[in-house]
Amino acid sequence: MDFSSAGYLHFLQYENLLNKTKANFTTKTLPMDFAFSKKNYILLFVGLAFMASGLILMIGGGSDDPLVFSDEIFNTTRLTIAPILLAAGFIIEIFAIMYKGKQA
Repeated sequence: MDFSSAGYLHFLQYENLLNKTKANFTTKTLPMDFAFSKKNYILLFVGLAFMASGLILMIGGGSDDPLVFSDEIFNTTRLTIAPILLAAGFIIEIFAIMYKGKQA
């Protein structure tokens, strides 16, 4: 095998060039950021708690006897407080998703 051929010298020059370019590049690791911060997750859970409590407050009010009408379904808790809690929960959820903390 003749190592003095032009092809082999060209290969050695190419390999030398590759080694020089590898030495010039430095690898930088980029920090992985999550889509949401800790505050976003806290707000998400608070919004879910508001929505769950609103739904729980709407439960019940029915009559045990289907022939007897119960006025319990029209109380203030079911008609006013529960829907307000649900709406507040949805507003908190939207805010939690859109909230962008302080950028460093």
